[in-house]
Amino acid sequence: MTVSSKRFALVNADGVVADLDLPTTATRALLKLRALSEAGGRIEIDQADLARKLDISRPAVTAALRHLDLAQLVKKQRNGVYQLNAMLAGYLTPADCAAAIAEMAPAERLNAPDFVERYHEAVQMYQDQLAQKRHAREQQKKAVAARRGTLHAVG
Repeated sequence: MTVSSKRFALVNADGVVADLDLPTTATRALLKLRALSEAGGRIEIDQADLARKLDISRPAVTAALRHLDLAQLVKKQRNGVYQLNAMLAGYLTPADCAAAIAEMAPAERLNAPDFVERYHEAVQMYQDQLAQKRHAREQQKKAVAARRGTLHAVG
């Protein structure tokens, strides 16, 4: 099957994406995913392949994809399959593009008034969750060390 390389989009989302101030690896990943996407924004690629294509580590790809998810720009459908936000995807016809955008939830639209702020709030919440998990692990390690310190051999 031959797929046209010409794609249509009703919006230019570059300004909003720039306003998000994504980490560099996330921006690179987004550009690569857009280039690899099918009409409608579906992408089939696993993280290892994406890491190779970007010449970065797999953990860096994981972090980049996390930011793209928090920004509602790329959603993981399942392992190795991702979906671009409908306003970033290219379409075979202008009608396909208009229909996809019309089906979007208003909050997922890049032109939502609080889109950028919601991304920054989501990143802060995610970082807070990570900090809480780190703190809980540290407390658990301290508790284990304290228990070990109270044990003694009976002879």
